[in-house]
Amino acid sequence: MDSNQEDICLCRVIHHERINQARKEALKEGELEKTVQLFKAMADHTRCRILWALTEVEMCVCDLAALLGITESAVSHQLRLLRQLQLVTNRRQGAILYYRLNDHHVHQLISVALEHIRE
Repeated sequence: MDSNQEDICLCRVIHHERINQARKEALKEGELEKTVQLFKAMADHTRCRILWALTEVEMCVCDLAALLGITESAVSHQLRLLRQLQLVTNRRQGAILYYRLNDHHVHQLISVALEHIRE
């Protein structure tokens, strides 16, 4: 059987109880949209690198730009999106704005993804 055939069910039986259970447990539309946006945000190389950098220490835009080798403007743009999605937050200390992960869930998401790919 070729790899395309492996994903095809060869027995044409509809399991109504499984369909009903899946419908009952389905994500609400708002939750689905937010989940999709979260994964889209994390799927970008630069944003993923920013999130990983912030797992252990808070950093300012200048630090992140130097670490990633991109412009401060590019970092600010990505941080704005991450902040809108509540993945990062910031605090001001004098003239410097420091960014950090919004909460432990963001770190968990990244850690679980890494654990999965490292298996």
